[in-house]
Amino acid sequence: MKIAVVTDLHANREAVQAVLDHAQAQGAERHAFVGDFVGYGADPAWVVEKVREMVRGGAWAVQGNHDEAVAHAPGPNMRPDARRVVEWTQAQLNAAQRDFLASLPLTQECGELLFVHANAAEPAAWGYVHGRVEAAQSLQATGQRITFCGHMHEPRLYHLSAVGKTGDFMPVPGVPIPLLASRRWLAIPGSSGQPRDGDPAACYALYDTARSELTYWRVPYDVERAAAKIRAADLPPVLASRLLDGH
Repeated sequence: MKIAVVTDLHANREAVQAVLDHAQAQGAERHAFVGDFVGYGADPAWVVEKVREMVRGGAWAVQGNHDEAVAHAPGPNMRPDARRVVEWTQAQLNAAQRDFLASLPLTQECGELLFVHANAAEPAAWGYVHGRVEAAQSLQATGQRITFCGHMHEPRLYHLSAVGKTGDFMPVPGVPIPLLASRRWLAIPGSSGQPRDGDPAACYALYDTARSELTYWRVPYDVERAAAKIRAADLPPVLASRLLDGH
């Protein structure tokens, strides 16, 4: 089975649709949505409804920190621009959509796979996997062989050997990576809705369970349109700029 892993969608309709179309063309049979469906972008209702529809069809979905903020209230550490978008987003969603975000679990497991937005060590604390130390902490906190998480908007892959040695590397888009059974893995696909590694193309990953291979993808989309929608909604202009330059 091929599983498309999509994270940090951030209300970016153009990017999400492009990713879903690309994944379908690559033969994706199931989807995992790893949090942050809202925040930053101008199409929260469309994105949440799309994820709801796909969850009803068998997709997995977990809650992200922006989803929690919209469903409940922004945390005290949320930046002003993000807080403003959260408050705007709350007014864009209907009750059923807000309830959907509130009902999402922090983690979901499927066999040897774990899906979690931030990390497996403390899912509700929303801590970032900045490097090998945090990756090892996350991997040691779960019995699953492969963890998929988001939160970090840059693609990265970490591995933990049987003797506890941690390594990492930057994946090359379109090149399958064999996830060796002798190691445990933590994969960060990168953000579909707001990449931050200098490349505005949307990110996602495709995991082939039969081959135990993971392929990272970059998908071009109509960034100008998505940015124009942010400006038209009178959201912070910096959010449109970040889409355009991939930061």
